[in-house]
Amino acid sequence: MKVIGLTGSIGSGKSTVSCFFEELGAVVIDADQVSRQVVEPGSPALKELTVTFGENILNPDGSLNRTLVAEIVFNSDEKRELLNSIIHPMIFNEINSTIGEYREKGTEIIILEAALILEKKGLIKLIDKLIVVSIDEETQKKRLGGRGDLSKEQIDARINSQLTNNEKIKHADYIIDNNQDLVNTREQVRELWDKLT
Repeated sequence: MKVIGLTGSIGSGKSTVSCFFEELGAVVIDADQVSRQVVEPGSPALKELTVTFGENILNPDGSLNRTLVAEIVFNSDEKRELLNSIIHPMIFNEINSTIGEYREKGTEIIILEAALILEKKGLIKLIDKLIVVSIDEETQKKRLGGRGDLSKEQIDARINSQLTNNEKIKHADYIIDNNQDLVNTREQVRELWDKLT
């Protein structure tokens, strides 16, 4: 079994690329989805976050107000590190456990989609190869602005909280250039899938 890391900067199109791999037969583990699971109401992570950041980070239904937490942590390196120190070990354990389950089933290829594979060294230990979805900053900002849910300042804060595209590329075993249209991206994924299998 191969575990292939898939990363890229915010707005690079990681989720689109992972969907293309899934269509070809890969199992995809989405670290962002796992991060949502570990902070569900009643979870140890959510309790610890509430103690650390206060009850105001909860929605009326007891779930985590992710928008508010993002506002808090993307404007403070110290608070972001604090958040990560709480939830990342739990995310890592959940992902590691899921990979183990798929290994027992004889799964051939797992794509681990995670924005912070390179920033958080734990995840890098779980992968055999790394794909970086590459995008230039102008296209990145245009795509993020097109979502409509982030201000220019919020976009800049999120971009600046991650390694640059060029820094990520230095660590890549494979690069998917996502500056063009989806047809082109899909073709690159197909070619890479043939190499991986």
